[in-house]
Amino acid sequence: MPYIGNTAADRFVASKAATQFSGDGSTTAFTLEHSVGADEDILVSVDGVVQEPSVAYAVSNGTTLTFTAAPSSNSGNNIFVYYLFRTIGTVSHPSNNALSASTGTFTGDLTVDTSTLKVDSTNNRVGVGTASPSNLLHIQKASSGGTPNSNAVLVVEGTDASKAHIQLLCDNSDVQSILFGDAADNDIGKVAYDHTGNSMRFTVNAAECMRIDSTGAITKPNQPAFLATKSSVQSNIAINSLVQITFDGERFDQNGDFSSSTFTAPVTGKYQFNVVTALAELDQDSAYVEFKLETSNVTYTNPIVDPDGFDQDLPYFTISTSYLVDMDANDTAKATLYIPNGSAQTDVRGGQSFFSGYLVA
Repeated sequence: MPYIGNTAADRFVASKAATQFSGDGSTTAFTLEHSVGADEDILVSVDGVVQEPSVAYAVSNGTTLTFTAAPSSNSGNNIFVYYLFRTIGTVSHPSNNALSASTGTFTGDLTVDTSTLKVDSTNNRVGVGTASPSNLLHIQKASSGGTPNSNAVLVVEGTDASKAHIQLLCDNSDVQSILFGDAADNDIGKVAYDHTGNSMRFTVNAAECMRIDSTGAITKPNQPAFLATKSSVQSNIAINSLVQITFDGERFDQNGDFSSSTFTAPVTGKYQFNVVTALAELDQDSAYVEFKLETSNVTYTNPIVDPDGFDQDLPYFTISTSYLVDMDANDTAKATLYIPNGSAQTDVRGGQSFFSGYLVA
């Protein structure tokens, strides 16, 4: 009908307040349109006569109305049920109107524009850009055709044509990090970028183990590496006996793996060793002088010097050796000399003999 003023706004529409049935003289059970909690929650009229709750009828399971006696047959709807109270109240909202609420609870899936946002209530997954999320949080810019790992909590998917990057942004003096934690330490592992000096840092077991600086140079402060020095002369090397060369000083010992003239491998890997042995007073009558690098796995013999090839005792002779060897964790490496015969007069000179090594891979 005509009215004065603006058009009335769309409003929520309440569900039906009454249900009608037609009796046939034999049917006693009828299905209600709304669930109710007790017989007294509805008012029932048959042929215009109000029925007594729990006597003339009962509500057996919330939605089934059961009469004690079958209502009579009638040409039209002769049974009226009026809902005085419903266990679950429902309202309908116009689909073309905005919905504003402080909170909301959804018992089923939530879909926003097909695949913009999908909440899969059956599998407890959330998809962004996909209507079929495969993991707890699945962000898809484009389908890669791959199958995400079932243990992945977050999947970010894209293709060469449709990149799917993850980006962290901050000001130019901040440090951004990806943290790895456990019950004992919430950042025991870390990958961090320092925007002040433009360096990438890697932390393992709560200690920085590698850094890439702004020039691309890589430093590894805990990488096993050492340079051992010899300050004094090791005189009169014994004959027909394997003698360890002693090194009593250290230029550096990164990770602390060198001690008592012996290197102990902290981890299994390939190690590079270099030994410079400065000798003095090699006996011309000795059959040979043999240098050995002894490791727990293999003893490497090289080089062999034959003083007999000279016309007199050698006052000075330097042996330089280099080895790439395999070692297991806790294996040891040491430098030794062997002179089978002649006089015990050969010395290893101090200040000019060195033993160095480092982990290659």
